[in-house]
Amino acid sequence: QVQLVESGGGLVQPGGSLRLSCAASGSIAAINAMGWYRQAPGKQRELVATITSVGSTNYADSVKGRFTISRDNAKNTVYLQMYSLKTEDTAVYYCNAGLRRRSGNLYYTEDSWGQGTQVTVSS
Repeated sequence: QVQLVESGGGLVQPGGSLRLSCAASGSIAAINAMGWYRQAPGKQRELVATITSVGSTNYADSVKGRFTISRDNAKNTVYLQMYSLKTEDTAVYYCNAGLRRRSGNLYYTEDSWGQGTQVTVSS
């Protein structure tokens, strides 16, 4: 059994900051790319940022220069530092990871999602 557990969401005023964390636990051989997605009410889930196992990053245009994704491979954890938050950043934020798992002599990748954490930007 593996799981991704997010934390750090909450209510913040426009211009404020938040840091999200997502820790993977369970029987994991390695973790490929990790990322953050978000879904606002009535909208499709969208990519926010991703980071590969060697630290290459990719960001949505809407968050470039304001959000920073990072990871701690020793802790199987990915972070999203959010600065200069705007009301349009309000959404449920989901963690995603490609988890390398082992079954006997076979390795496979499992696409895993966290349960989501609410971020609300409002005055």
